[in-house]
Amino acid sequence: MFEIFLLALWVGLLFNAAPGAVFSESLRRGMRGGFGPAFAVQVGSLAGDALWAVLGLAGVGALFTVPALRVPLTVGGCLLLGWLGLAALRTAAFPPPTPAEPPAPPHAAEPPAPPGGRVRTVGRGALVVGVAMSIGNPWNVVYWSGAASAVSSVLGREPGVAGLATFFAGFMTSSLAWCFVCAGLIVLLRRALPPTAVRLLEAACGISLLVFAALLLARLF
Repeated sequence: MFEIFLLALWVGLLFNAAPGAVFSESLRRGMRGGFGPAFAVQVGSLAGDALWAVLGLAGVGALFTVPALRVPLTVGGCLLLGWLGLAALRTAAFPPPTPAEPPAPPHAAEPPAPPGGRVRTVGRGALVVGVAMSIGNPWNVVYWSGAASAVSSVLGREPGVAGLATFFAGFMTSSLAWCFVCAGLIVLLRRALPPTAVRLLEAACGISLLVFAALLLARLF
């Protein structure tokens, strides 16, 4: 089982580190909001991946070859990526103003309102977007349907529930670690870039999201 866990760690790293739509959205949000939004997109996507993993490893991935299921999910994913891409281009062209500091309270005994409300709302929005991006790509289940074959090659036999569970645990462990690494690297990049470069990077993310939307749509034909 240890070999399966190591295989899953390596596969998870390759799967998550490959540039894709989720990374583009994490980068875009991280450039504006820092670690929290970038991490939330990554974790949200991981939650969606977990759903596809359970379905694929359970052997029901063939259901998503049915057009009645695959087409609506794919079209929804394309529309989401297109909307995110246009939003990124709009933000790059017309960056939102930096919020001003709230005025001091008139009485020292009255503490100012906590600033965490908006941060939590932004984090939840990024988390939901990450989940939707993953669920909107039903081709992920094809990947997970083939994961059982990879486990079989390691075991030399048909994997049981324990083997598939070990693979799933290793993949999720590697993926969660990558969420921290990716968000941390985005924060470092954010601190190193001037505002103009941030806007250019946001525009590049927007273009890449539109390209990913077109590529996802092309897989329907």
